[in-house]
Amino acid sequence: MQFRHEIKHEVTAQDMIAIRQRLRAVATPDPHAIEGKYLIRSLYFDTPDDKALREKQAGVSRRQKFRIRYYNGDTSVIHLEKKSKASGLGTKVSASLSREEAQKIVDGDIDWMKESSNELIKELYSKMVSERLRPRTIVDYTREPFIYAPGNVRVTLDYNIRSGLNCIDFLNPDCITVPAAFGACVMEVKWDNFLPEIIRDLVQLPHAKSGSFSKYEACRYPVIEAK
Repeated sequence: MQFRHEIKHEVTAQDMIAIRQRLRAVATPDPHAIEGKYLIRSLYFDTPDDKALREKQAGVSRRQKFRIRYYNGDTSVIHLEKKSKASGLGTKVSASLSREEAQKIVDGDIDWMKESSNELIKELYSKMVSERLRPRTIVDYTREPFIYAPGNVRVTLDYNIRSGLNCIDFLNPDCITVPAAFGACVMEVKWDNFLPEIIRDLVQLPHAKSGSFSKYEACRYPVIEAK
């Protein structure tokens, strides 16, 4: 399991436009994106006492979170993902779910999971039983991903973050979502063993707020801007 370095910056819309132009000059748009973008819908899990949220807010060094997601409204390909953090490094493992399996998880019909041949599905089942892990909220956003082969670098620009509030109707395209995070834009940079200097220089923003911005946290407590 490969742990990767990760940094995040919360940036302005103006910064994002400038970074996008720089990235287009040196990096390659993700070939799987549609016109350079993904529309991502995720459903995050947490315990009744919000363990994942509290550990994130407290900056706990070793932590995990589970989510299921699909891209561009295509529910024929759904991923169960576990993201792990350890001392500032991150890794992700995933498993495929059918639409029917994803809906069963949302509905709390989980007995079938313990018989799965996939270890990640069985791990989620175990935590849903032992820790009462349950779906908590939908997180929608737009992502523009870029890749740079040296260092296996991936830079993503995320924006238009929207919250499903308490809605967990994950597969319903008409589920109502609301703007979250004051319209924040987030730049995320991931790499393996080294970050090439050209990318390091490109993504540096002296006035940007660095840290561990969490779309899940923002969508649990969205502040809706007045129109």
